[in-house]
Amino acid sequence: RDGIGNSGNIFYDFFIGRELNPRPSSLSNFDWKEFCELRPGLIGWVLLNLGMASKQYQKLGYVSGSMILVNIFQNFYVWDALFHERAILTTMDITTDGFGFMLIFGDMAWVPFTYSLQARYLVDYDPHLSWLSLIAVVICNFIGFKIFRGANRQKDVFRRDHSAEEVKHLTFIETKRGTKLLTSGWWGKARKINYTGDWIMGLSWCILCGFKSIVPYYYAIYFAILLFHRSMRDDHICQGKYGDDWKEYKKLVPYLFIPGLI
Repeated sequence: RDGIGNSGNIFYDFFIGRELNPRPSSLSNFDWKEFCELRPGLIGWVLLNLGMASKQYQKLGYVSGSMILVNIFQNFYVWDALFHERAILTTMDITTDGFGFMLIFGDMAWVPFTYSLQARYLVDYDPHLSWLSLIAVVICNFIGFKIFRGANRQKDVFRRDHSAEEVKHLTFIETKRGTKLLTSGWWGKARKINYTGDWIMGLSWCILCGFKSIVPYYYAIYFAILLFHRSMRDDHICQGKYGDDWKEYKKLVPYLFIPGLI
């Protein structure tokens, strides 16, 4: 392919990947990248979390409220990703990035063995959060999910049929390439509003571990850096793809993550 994976820098090309959608010749409908994005790592994450809950019970004689909520929140997050599998087909991972070391290592190792860090921490350290604190965290997670899923669903429905009842009232600009960019609804509030919701959910998982150690907050810190870098990459790609139309779009939707702030 031109572009991604053919930069001439062997290290970068190995990292980013050359094949966009590798498929075995005998199974033309089986996409290795989509499979690895949604199956081994995410399901492995769920199994590790359940194992951590079992270990906490074995070690402490009970399963804490924080451990129960970490499992509920993260397992629901995985279920939601699998249930809305079709929506992943329009994401940057599928449409733009090659299937190189970055995605292979990330999907198969990084996700299950680092995203389960909160559950691992809770095996040894129960913060004994009060019921009021747990309820506050549940509300935080719900707000994040509402933003994340609401924005992603709106984009997915619009891309499939912009005249659908659910999205026909939304405004947009049509680029010279024929692509329609939403300028109202969730996507009129900020260009990466879904990232904001995703991060809020992740922060709620970390808060369940209390505030005595920064270790369980690794996810929130790492994820903020990842999402910022990802948004910058996406902005650069879209600027090259849409040209002046992208500049006009950014004038209409000036905020990146938080309306009125960032």
